Amino acid sequence: MNEMKPNTDQIRTADPHDYDHSHPDISGGWLRAAVFGAMDGLVSNIALIAGIGAAGASAPVILVTGSAGLVAGAFSMALGEYASVKTANEQVHSELAIEIAAHERNPEGEIHELARHFNSMGMSDKTAAAAAREIHENKAVAARVHITQELGIDPHSNPSPWIAAFSSFAMFAAGAAVPLIPYILGFDSLILGLGIGAIGLLLAGGISARFTRKSFVKSALRQLVFGGIAVGATYLVGMLLGVSEI
Repeated sequence: MNEMKPNTDQIRTADPHDYDHSHPDISGGWLRAAVFGAMDGLVSNIALIAGIGAAGASAPVILVTGSAGLVAGAFSMALGEYASVKTANEQVHSELAIEIAAHERNPEGEIHELARHFNSMGMSDKTAAAAAREIHENKAVAARVHITQELGIDPHSNPSPWIAAFSSFAMFAAGAAVPLIPYILGFDSLILGLGIGAIGLLLAGGISARFTRKSFVKSALRQLVFGGIAVGATYLVGMLLGVSEI
């Protein structure tokens, strides 16, 4: 049996997100950290393997070096993500405290400031003034709206530094492990490691396109090209500086 379609009145009063479109969570902090971590893990470890492989390193040395790069890079990424997100959140809350203090000192001035913001968005002078005054009836909401209007950020939607750190750690480790797969399985082939790494770059770029609604093929090829530049550069360095004793 076919489901009944909503009538015109139901569509007008319903939340469009229930039937028309939806948005992913872009403020939680996990997506940027996960994508950045995966891409960085892939590129850095593929390039590392390419460099020491071109220098003449044996399979055991490549495996140990790549594993060390995985662990060191994952912890570095996680700590960096935590520190950067935590610092950014603290700055936002510092600005919010400044805004709250300003409201206490000059409430009328802040009301007029918010009205000007609304007016610049297309509201009439009368509507903007009424909206700003009504919002200022709740001090907490007023400060939040001011920060959103003035800085373009919502202090109540800050990303979690812990989520960003764990996402970055996990995805960097996963990305960095990809070019090591042949060596873990016992193969001694730099070409095979680089080939699997290239597949990983294509998949990572393509999968990230699903979140941005962009072309899978273009995103995949873009990541492969960028990664290829880094790998080519380190491979050249390894060839130039390689030593036979490795």
